Formats: sequence, structure tokens, C-alpha cells
Amino acid sequence: MASSSRAVSASLLFFFLLLGFSAAKELLVGGKIDAWKIPSSEVDSLNQWAEKSRFRVGDYLVWKFESGKDSVLEVTREEYGNCSTSNPIKEYSDGNTKVMLERPGPFYFISGAKGHCEKGQKLVVVVISPKHTFRAISPAPSPAEFEAPAVAPTSTATNLQVALLTSTLGVFAMTLVVTFF
Repeated sequence: MASSSRAVSASLLFFFLLLGFSAAKELLVGGKIDAWKIPSSEVDSLNQWAEKSRFRVGDYLVWKFESGKDSVLEVTREEYGNCSTSNPIKEYSDGNTKVMLERPGPFYFISGAKGHCEKGQKLVVVVISPKHTFRAISPAPSPAEFEAPAVAPTSTATNLQVALLTSTLGVFAMTLVVTFF
């Protein structure tokens, strides 16, 4: 009886560990509160941050900015390239914006403040498809496929290390459960 209880406990713990690795995340745009601004240099560009990040369906992008002085416009690829603010898909101006990434593919965002987009205050986020979520070795989506900035390269060795670490943590957690129960 005790061994079946241990097995159930270990299985539940492993399930919750996996769930924790796959849960949607809230990602502060640029990794800091004051990131939604005209970049001081190319290195300060939000696209540099986005290229180093992984975005999954169900994740949320969060912008913090002063309400009334700026806004975030979700736009088409063409509007992004032309910095056109006239016909956005969606407009967010409350200063505490949270946008769910509902599908794989590119999302285009520009500043609604006059002249800011032309000075580099814009962002492209490429969301990977759900099929890439649990694969140990997954290639990055092709930038040409989305005509967006390049996605950070994916190293097979790094992905393999993450998969091994996840497996090791699961085995370690199950060992702890079996030891203490």
C-alpha cells in the first residue's frame, strides 16, 4: 500500500514539475520597466532583446509606460515597416499593457507617439509554434518564413542540456518523494 502511495506521489510531483516548465509566462518588454522608449543605440533596441528571447503561444507581453505620453500599437508587417499609425490592429494606451500571444508567428508593435517609431521605438516578436514546446531539440523558426528579425540561433547542445537537466530534476524529485514517503 505504501509503495503505491509513493508511486502516485512521485507521479504527481513529476507532473507538476513538467507543468511548471510549460506554463505561460508574463514577459516585461525589454526586461525592464522603462524599456518602451526611443532606443539610444542599436544595442538598446527592443528587437535585440526579442531576438534573444523565446516566445510561446499563451505567453503575455507586458509594457509599462506613462499613460497619455505614449501607446503601443499592434500593426501589420507593412505598417511596421512604414511606421504607419493610421490603422492599427489594436491600440493600447493605459500605460500598463498586457498582450497575450495567441498564435505562432510574428507580432508587430510600434509606438503610437508621433515620430517615435521612425526613431526605432518598435518591436517584432516571433512566437514559436506549440509543437516546439516540449521537443528536446528544436530548430528556431526561419526568419525568412516570417520576414521578421532573426530569431536567436538554437544550439542543439544547449537544448539537449536543458532536456537532460529537466529529466534529472524529475528523477531527483521522484527520489526525494520515495525517500521521504
